[in-house]
Amino acid sequence: MVRASFLVLSAFFLQLCAAHEDHDRDQIPMGYVRFPYQAKLYPGDNDVTADSVFSGITTFAKLPWVKCLGSEKNVPFDIAFIGAPFDTATSYRPGARFGPSGIRAGSRRLTLYGGYNVPLEVNPFLAGLKIVDCGDIPVTPYDNAHAIKQIEDGHKELLHRVPASALPNDTATGKPLVPLSVDGKHHPRIITLGGDHTIVLPLLRSISSAYGPISVIHFDSHLDTWKPSVFGGAPSEQAAINHGTYFYWASKEGLIKNGSSIHGAIRTTLSGPADYENDDDAGFQRIEAREIDTIGTDGIIKKIRETVGESPVYLSIDIDSIDPAFAPATGTPETGGWSTRELRTILRGLDGLKIVSADIVEVAPAYDTNAELTTMAAADVLYEVISVMAKTPLGKVINAN
Repeated sequence: MVRASFLVLSAFFLQLCAAHEDHDRDQIPMGYVRFPYQAKLYPGDNDVTADSVFSGITTFAKLPWVKCLGSEKNVPFDIAFIGAPFDTATSYRPGARFGPSGIRAGSRRLTLYGGYNVPLEVNPFLAGLKIVDCGDIPVTPYDNAHAIKQIEDGHKELLHRVPASALPNDTATGKPLVPLSVDGKHHPRIITLGGDHTIVLPLLRSISSAYGPISVIHFDSHLDTWKPSVFGGAPSEQAAINHGTYFYWASKEGLIKNGSSIHGAIRTTLSGPADYENDDDAGFQRIEAREIDTIGTDGIIKKIRETVGESPVYLSIDIDSIDPAFAPATGTPETGGWSTRELRTILRGLDGLKIVSADIVEVAPAYDTNAELTTMAAADVLYEVISVMAKTPLGKVINAN
């Protein structure tokens, strides 16, 4: 009896719903679209913009989320964003393990108006490259040695994938381009979201596996080439590797191309002049932050380009290269830095350089303002980086002579 009643009621409600749906259909005006209009993810010239960029899963600039280190490891790409949430080798304020998620949140409005970069005359999202967000490398917070190995292995796994796009012909000569790498293969580009700056040591180990010793452009308020006996005192073998010594170790391991690497925005205090001598030995030139008052952004760009030359280059950006007035959320803030506008101008001045991969580090969202100043600055800085990347393929022309 109960079952029969239930079946009768079910039939009644189904009939009622059907009648209601018919009534709705009768009331729908001609040409009505039942589901909300979805604008293009990356609008082009004169397409609809200002879609609901704050909705959905938060990836960098609303890029497709691909599980590159998991079930979608066979999906090809040309540029991949990957997080390295590591901050257990920082000397002052921790919190950069939350940098990747913070930077992604700060990037949500990058394509709000379409993504076209006016000064560089390119929309990196519509430049014919497949750009994805691979999520984060699983990083343990309990064992620094293991975490550093996880970061190296994760980055290397992505770096040695076959890119989605082949190298094009040279725009000037029309001749085919050949890869810049020492292994003769065309590699995708990886942009790593840190994480404290220690992550650059495993990243350079990975880069070396494809490119050998690499020229480095390093924007930072600190040298990060300190001897472990000076920076922290090296109480243990693992403690000697931290966010102030990773370039020291990279130099010792032969990962840096000596003489064609350069720091920018330096304004740190030192233990003494010996720190600069050690920095020279590590293979770096230096641009002090205060030089912007004398040679300006054009002079800084000129100095960087003269140092790097035509070499393939790795780009590492510490958010503390920007003054804390513009980017307060960082592990070791230093006043007297560049503005966000000045750093973006300098990055645009790298147009034409062959940037093989890049990172941005030391973003610690817990110290940010409610306005997300630092995470937005980090996202905008990377927007300039991918714009430069999109314009310059990682290839060279082989002369017949």
